[in-house]
Amino acid sequence: MRRLLRRGWQVLRSPSTRFSLGFLTLGGFIAGVMFWGGFNTALEATNTEKFCVSCHEMHDNVYQELKSTIHWSNRSGVRATCPDCHVPHEWTRKIARKMQASKEVWGKIFGTISTQEKFLAMRRTLAEHEWARLKANDSLECRNCHNYTSMDFTRQSPRAAKIHEQALGGGGQTCIDCHKGIAHRLPDMTGAQYGPAVTVE
Repeated sequence: MRRLLRRGWQVLRSPSTRFSLGFLTLGGFIAGVMFWGGFNTALEATNTEKFCVSCHEMHDNVYQELKSTIHWSNRSGVRATCPDCHVPHEWTRKIARKMQASKEVWGKIFGTISTQEKFLAMRRTLAEHEWARLKANDSLECRNCHNYTSMDFTRQSPRAAKIHEQALGGGGQTCIDCHKGIAHRLPDMTGAQYGPAVTVE
């Protein structure tokens, strides 16, 4: 064992043209920490409401709608921001969402929804993409705040309590199936196969 440790120490101390392997390892570790710190700082900077609404496409459209909903102002004083609903909290899912969102940068560059008219024309497509994403992850972002196990059904309306109990019973439904119009106006749903959206005041 001692011989193995001595051999390992020799490898770490042996020069690599100019620098020892130990120096290169330590330098690599420090560079890795600096890269990770910079990457995480940039990631968190793009995960704020201020960043989300910095382009007029979001600020002038969906952000203004959010301000008139219960997620903006309510009796408990808890405000949901853009990333609370549109970016998963778990790190690996957050990275996957950020990679998916890189397509949105192209939309910004090429002016896909740069005007109110373009936004309204694309609105249903954009909404359906987001609804599908939330359906696929079982409305994870909703459940970060609204946990079924914490719900007191006796304090809900009879209709809401019944629907939530059915959803808990494994009905294959998730939050977004009923709460499509909760934070933003619904697009024109003419011909949609979805049931009526439920909004909570």
